[in-house]
Amino acid sequence: MRLEGTRAILFDLDGTLIDSAPDLGAAADQMRVARGLASLPLERYRPMAGAGARGMLGVAFGIAPEAPEFGAMREEFFLNYEARMLRNTQVFDGVERMIEALLERGLAWGVVTNKSVRFTGPLTQAIPLFDSACAIVSGDTTPFAKPHPEPLLEAARRLGLAPANCVYVGDDERDIVAGRAAGMRTVAATYGYMGAQSEVARWEADAEIETPMALLQLLEQA
Repeated sequence: MRLEGTRAILFDLDGTLIDSAPDLGAAADQMRVARGLASLPLERYRPMAGAGARGMLGVAFGIAPEAPEFGAMREEFFLNYEARMLRNTQVFDGVERMIEALLERGLAWGVVTNKSVRFTGPLTQAIPLFDSACAIVSGDTTPFAKPHPEPLLEAARRLGLAPANCVYVGDDERDIVAGRAAGMRTVAATYGYMGAQSEVARWEADAEIETPMALLQLLEQA
């Protein structure tokens, strides 16, 4: 992968920059316990944490978004998560050093997530890492969410850059689909939630990284 002309790196949030699985899983598990069901271990929830409410409720109850009761259960999940979303969520090891290195190179960086601003706002305001982010685009910032390219194109507009000058890093296939559709180069973060469970090679990302710091090695090859 060649990164000539790169002026900004954009990242997915959950599973790429932050490990929010403990709080997402606990919010869904709280619903199970409230219904008299046995608690499930975090390991059951973690692989689906990147899918948000859909993933967590699917693990906890085997329910799909098409189910009539899904809407009400999703809002219950949201309320649980909102009350605890900063309790055990942490930045992945190596991410802070990676961001520091990007800034030292004069590169801008930002976030494009499907998480709604209802949660993205408080999270990014509470975690010092995001003070240096030049753009934060949430799942409801535009009329579309990933895998549609519009959120990524909005981030590029906010940065004042052409999409071709941006690289998008994410841990889910929809991240790679969105990045390619937006005309950006893409990097699959296999240390995230879905990498170990998926055939990442089929995503057709331009590169894969097993740790956050491995992104810097790609930049050094440019």
